[in-house]
Amino acid sequence: MIKTVLITGSTSGIGKAIATLFASKGCHVIFNGLENNGAEIAQTIADEYKIKHLFFPVNLLDRLATKAMIAKSIETFGSIDILINNAGIQFVSPVEDFPEEKWDDIININLSSAFILTKAVWHSMKQKQFGRIINIASAHGFTASPFKSAYIASKHAMIGFTKAIALEGAPLGITCNAICPGYVHTPIVENQIENQMKAHGISRDEVIKNVMLGKQPIKEFINIDVIAELAWFIAQDSSRTITGASFPIDGGWTAE
Repeated sequence: MIKTVLITGSTSGIGKAIATLFASKGCHVIFNGLENNGAEIAQTIADEYKIKHLFFPVNLLDRLATKAMIAKSIETFGSIDILINNAGIQFVSPVEDFPEEKWDDIININLSSAFILTKAVWHSMKQKQFGRIINIASAHGFTASPFKSAYIASKHAMIGFTKAIALEGAPLGITCNAICPGYVHTPIVENQIENQMKAHGISRDEVIKNVMLGKQPIKEFINIDVIAELAWFIAQDSSRTITGASFPIDGGWTAE
């Protein structure tokens, strides 16, 4: 049976890699993203793999629009079998200067949207006695770095949320797991590189080696295709006993 997957933040970075892999496997894909050419990106992937798809340029800060996205998707496809909560934002600042509105936005996008979407798909998954919820957390769900208080809080909380949903879903055929990458070269990270260069007065290579990858024993950015492949594995019928887990893909960062 063809599965339907909804992936937030799926027109760039990690989300796009996941969407592309799931499309290549024949899934119906529901894209969500805020890129200006998001609809074109989604259409290109759908055409390449000859799958059915929807695209929603929904800002997940808008809860009514987020819920409407789920309702329209279920109306179109009958159910959402796999939900991948991938969308995320970042802001770097000492806590004494951290704007309160930035805190609220990060918590709402990185964490609360996962709750809203999980709640919205739950009935559909419960009816089918099948569901896969995959939360893209972070190595920062296990450990902390300075000047990222909101992001760290959201990713730690995401791991706790994952465990709670796994327990609720266990009797219903619904699993919930988290993937926790180290630094991936996404647009968010690219912005951080530029900010760190300015803040420390150092070169791009020095930022990548000493700031970004300083804590990773393997001095490489994490490959987005590896993250996508893990998401695909967790989503399989055969992975039904894998739930409540948080998988680090972090070059050994959290092994210390």
